[in-house]
Amino acid sequence: VQLQASGGGLVQAGGSLRLSCTASGRTFSSYAMGWFRQAPGKEREFVAHISWSGGTTYYADSVKDRFTISRDNAKNTVYLQMNSLKPEDTAVYYCAASRRQLTTTRSAYDYWGQGTLVTVSS
Repeated sequence: VQLQASGGGLVQAGGSLRLSCTASGRTFSSYAMGWFRQAPGKEREFVAHISWSGGTTYYADSVKDRFTISRDNAKNTVYLQMNSLKPEDTAVYYCAASRRQLTTTRSAYDYWGQGTLVTVSS
């Protein structure tokens, strides 16, 4: 599975962005998908997870009620809608695919996209 993330950019605090991650291959619907982020000088951290069917989602406490993960298996695409953005959301955002369901652990993800930069100005 190859993953291509897009949609990052510069936005003011309080604004919104939607990230997309498109997968190659015919087995996209077999994978749970996640979004992670890495801020400068920090470890890569979990942001959101969605099950293969889209029926179950899970979020980091820091983004709960502001971010929404969704997927369209017909388009091989997973989305991250980010609202009420804060300067501390500034990071490179990565999408990832996992054969395991309901996991927030980086090591459980088998495939990673290249990352897309989100910068939130104050």
